[in-house]
Amino acid sequence: MESTTIATPGTTNRRRGAAAATNSHQKIAVIMGATGSGKSKLSIDLCTRFFPQSEIINSDKMQFYRGLDITTNKITVPERNGVVHHFLGEFDPTQPEVTPSDYRSLAGFAISDISARKRLPVLVGGSNSFIHALLAKRFDPNSDVFNGQDPDAVSSELRYSCCFIWVDVSLPVLNWYLAKRVDEMLDSGMLEELAEFYDSDEFDSVMGRGGLARAIGVPELRRYFSEDLGGGGERAYEEAVGAIKENTRQLARRQVEKIKRLREGGWDLRRVDATEAFGAVMGAESGGRASEIWERQVVEPSVKIVKRFLDE
Repeated sequence: MESTTIATPGTTNRRRGAAAATNSHQKIAVIMGATGSGKSKLSIDLCTRFFPQSEIINSDKMQFYRGLDITTNKITVPERNGVVHHFLGEFDPTQPEVTPSDYRSLAGFAISDISARKRLPVLVGGSNSFIHALLAKRFDPNSDVFNGQDPDAVSSELRYSCCFIWVDVSLPVLNWYLAKRVDEMLDSGMLEELAEFYDSDEFDSVMGRGGLARAIGVPELRRYFSEDLGGGGERAYEEAVGAIKENTRQLARRQVEKIKRLREGGWDLRRVDATEAFGAVMGAESGGRASEIWERQVVEPSVKIVKRFLDE
C-alpha cells in the first residue's frame, strides 16, 4: 500500500513533526550516494529480501513533487516491489517549495510513525541538504554547512541512532553511466513528458516556484520547446541534451563533495564501492556478471552493516 498523500507541507505537519521526532533511540538506516549510483536498487534489495519490516522515506527533493516521473527518475510502482514509499511524488508542484526545515518536520514525523509500528525507516535519496536537516541534532535553517571549509559546521550529534551506507562509484565510471542513462530516459519518453509539461496549465505556476522547475531537463530544454527555431531545432535539441548530461555530471560531483563533508564532520558513513558492478555494465560481460558483482560487492556488505546495526 502507498503512504498517505500530503498535499503541501503545512504548519500543522511542521508542528507535529517537530514534536514527534526527538527520540535518539529510534533506529534508521540511511542510503546515500550520488545520482545514478544505485541507491534505489539497493534499498529495494534490502527491504524485500532481508529486512521486510521496512518502509522507505524519500530524501530526493525533486522526487517529492507530483509529475515528471521520467525526468526526475522516480522509481516506478512495479520496481518498488510492494515496499511502502513516503514522500515520493506526493507534493503539489504549484505550491511553495519544500524546504530543508519542512523536510526535517515531515520526515521526522514519518520516522516516529514507522518506528511506532515496529518497522525500520530507511532513508533513501541524494539531497544531502535534506538529509543533514533531518538528522543533525543542531540544525540552523539559515546556515549552509556545505558552504565553507570548516568541518565543525557539521553537527556530529544526531537526532536518531543511524546506520549510514554510502554507495560510491568512481566518478569516471559514474559519468559514463549517467550519460547513458540520460539517453535511456529520452528513449523512454522524457522528451514527450516535458513537451506535455510545457504545454500544460500548470507550467507557469511551477516555473515561478522553484522546486520541480529546477529538475535537470526542465531548464535545459526550455529553449527547444518555447522558441520558433526554424531549421535550428535539431541543433537546439543536441545542445540541450549535452547540457543535461553535463549538469547531471556536475550534480553527482557536488553530491559526493557534500557526502565527504558529512564524513569529515564526524558522520559514520560506511562506504560500499559499486564501481566494479557499474564497470561490468559498461563491458561485454553485462547482465548476469554485473548482477553477480552487485550482489557480492554491494548487497552482501550492506546487509552485514545493517544487521550489525540492528543487533547492537
